[in-house]
Amino acid sequence: MESHTPLYPVFLSLKNRHCLVAGLGEVGLRKLAHLLDCKPASVLVLDTKAPSEKVLPLLEKSCVRFERRTCSPEDITGKILVFAATGSKEENARIAGLCLEMGVLCNCAAPPALGNVFLPAVARQGRLAAALSTGGASPALARQWRDELNAWLIPRRRAAHLLGRLRPLLLDLPDNTGKNKKILQKLATPALQRRLADGNAGSCQTWLAAELPAELHAHIAPLLAELFDALP
Repeated sequence: MESHTPLYPVFLSLKNRHCLVAGLGEVGLRKLAHLLDCKPASVLVLDTKAPSEKVLPLLEKSCVRFERRTCSPEDITGKILVFAATGSKEENARIAGLCLEMGVLCNCAAPPALGNVFLPAVARQGRLAAALSTGGASPALARQWRDELNAWLIPRRRAAHLLGRLRPLLLDLPDNTGKNKKILQKLATPALQRRLADGNAGSCQTWLAAELPAELHAHIAPLLAELFDALP
C-alpha cells in the first residue's frame, strides 16, 4: 500500500503579499476568485490566450494585473503563493519546478504531486473557517463534507465574531490573578453559544453582564447589536 506523508495544516495570511496565477481556464478562474477573497496586495495573472468574458470582472480588480504570456522566473520572485493552472502538464511542471528551486509555495493543478501546497475544501461563515483535506484521496468527499461543515458552523459563527471583539477589550484590562483568562474560558463554553444561536439578544446580554467585569458592561449592548446586524 502506498504511504502518504502527512500534510502540515496552516492558514496563510495574504495581507501585503503578492501572488501569481498562471492559466485562466476553469481551474485558474476558480483559484483566482478564491485568492481575491483573501485580499492579497497584488495578483499577477498570466495566460497565453485572451481572457474569456466571465474572467473580465476579476481582472478589473485593482490588485490584479493580467499579461498575455508565459511565466518567467522573474514573475515568481517575491511571490508568496503561485498557482500553476495552465492547460499544459508540462508547463505546470516547469512552473512548479521553478517554485521549488526558489523556495516559493506552489499549488499545481496537474500533476498536483509536483506542487508543495494542496488546497483543502474550506467552509466559511463570517470570520469562522474550517478546512478539510483528504490528502488527495477524494476531492468529491472533501466537498461533500465541506457542505456539512458549513451547516455546523452557522450556529457558531456568532460566538467567533463576538469573542473576537470581546477578547482584546478584556485583555486590555488589568489582570494580576489570571481572572481574565478564566473569563475567556467561560465565554467559550456552550452556554453562551446556545444563547447566540437562538438569537435572543436579551438573554445574551443578561448572561454576559453576569460574567464580564463591570468595566465592559457598557460594551455589551453595542457589540450584540453589531453582531446580530452582521450575522442575522
